[in-house]
Amino acid sequence: MSPLDRNPPVLRGQDGEGSVQVHQDAEAQITGAKVFSVYGKGGIGKSTTSSNLSAAFSNLGKRVLQIGCDPKHDSTFTLTGHLQPTVIDILKEVDFHPEELRPEDFVTEGYNGVKCVEAGGPPAGTGCGGYVVGQTVKLLKQHHLLEETDVVIFDVLGDVVCGGFAAPLQHADRALIVTANDFDSIYAMNRIIAAVQAKSKNYKVRLAGCVANRSRETNEVDRYCDTVGFNRIAHMPDVDAIRRSRLKKKTLFEMDDEEDIVRCRAEYIRLAETLWNGTEGLAPAPMEDRDIFELLGFD
Repeated sequence: MSPLDRNPPVLRGQDGEGSVQVHQDAEAQITGAKVFSVYGKGGIGKSTTSSNLSAAFSNLGKRVLQIGCDPKHDSTFTLTGHLQPTVIDILKEVDFHPEELRPEDFVTEGYNGVKCVEAGGPPAGTGCGGYVVGQTVKLLKQHHLLEETDVVIFDVLGDVVCGGFAAPLQHADRALIVTANDFDSIYAMNRIIAAVQAKSKNYKVRLAGCVANRSRETNEVDRYCDTVGFNRIAHMPDVDAIRRSRLKKKTLFEMDDEEDIVRCRAEYIRLAETLWNGTEGLAPAPMEDRDIFELLGFD
């Protein structure tokens, strides 16, 4: 009998069954700021939500840092008015010698003083998003850019399908899920809840709740939340003003005072106040796929 037969490898990580993630270095922990990670189905409006939430926090007098975690690097362009280079691209330019960088090389000041960083990502089909997030946080700490920050918002790409996408949860106090009032969005939210629950076994992150985005109604979202023990903590209606703000490369807080815009701004301010004041750490039980189909059916 071989040694492997006697002592077979156990493919079960501490971050959840099957996980092979490396645990966060204690020195990389973000301290002193409230940290939020924004997740949701691809294309659901996470960047719009994150940027307007950052703007709302800044209007409450908070010092805000938003970190985009997507190779598309468009998380912060409504705050800055342009696409900024990514941390990974800038590190490549200096042959990955971070000591050669200055803060202004990778941090842009956007609307109302919000600090904006685009982490970027590895080339398609290679590398891991978790590495990119780790390098970005390490660089921010080396340049002492987290010491005068009240709120950090991670805007994370697409659905959670591997540990790399979940890396910001190692830093976050609360995870916020952006959804819509439809089956696919709620299905994705259910998977994200499972990911956060796995991380919460070893990290401080807990679920804050969900935002119903671009939705006239919230009945399906509310039905799911009632079933699993989750909370909807904001509702952004499906109004054209939000689409137009993206086209104009502006947050809602820089748009003209139209009725819909004023109403949406007020909801973002209310959401920022809710998160700042602290939300209960929720522990919903994610549903099995078959049960979600039974609950919500097909669109």
